[in-house]
Amino acid sequence: MHPDSPISATLVCWGNAWLTGRAGLDEAADRVERQGGPQLAAGPDGDVPLRSLLADLRVEGMTSLRLALPVAGDPLGLTGPPPFNAAAIEAGQAAVAVLPGRCLGLVPVRDRRGSSYAGVRWEVFDAAAAVPDVPSLAEAERDLTLTMHAATDALRGVEGPAQGHRPVRADSDGLAPGYPARAHRVAALAARLAAVIRLADDRGLTSGQIAVRGQALRDLDRAVRRARVAAHHAITELV
Repeated sequence: MHPDSPISATLVCWGNAWLTGRAGLDEAADRVERQGGPQLAAGPDGDVPLRSLLADLRVEGMTSLRLALPVAGDPLGLTGPPPFNAAAIEAGQAAVAVLPGRCLGLVPVRDRRGSSYAGVRWEVFDAAAAVPDVPSLAEAERDLTLTMHAATDALRGVEGPAQGHRPVRADSDGLAPGYPARAHRVAALAARLAAVIRLADDRGLTSGQIAVRGQALRDLDRAVRRARVAAHHAITELV
């Protein structure tokens, strides 16, 4: 799964909207399918529709979904064990279903069958029930703002040759209903900055400029991921 895909974030925010009564299960599942096509989840007896898995997990007492956006060296949102962490880091994302006394990790993988079928298959892992070390929404917003200003200052001196205007398009439909206004604002800014990071181009830069730009973008990427995770967890602070 490409790390830039918003599929896990969509599952988390719409799944939480469903769990808190702000959306129905069908609406939540439809939103995820709109992002990635048909959704299946691995089960002990074979694959099942994602919406069936979610319904079963709610019967078992699922209370919320958490977002993980890890990279190598920064397992943001993960608490183990190693098999789940490794799969999530490879995918660059995961959702964690919180149940009484345990958690399940859901990792999206592209599911292509033949020339016409393209969907997502969610691999299911046991996940540690520990609470992940993630920032509060206020902390993440402050860090994102400071890092954005620092990156802007650093990048002013490393502009390469003019390459024309490329529109910035955030690959996100925003948060689901029920999230606080601050979370919507932070998520929107983080999505836009993530798009800016993807458009960064090193052509025409010196090696020194590339190093400066690379560090600034890595710092910004870390702040963006932390902000997105905090925003997607914010709805659970209201219940």
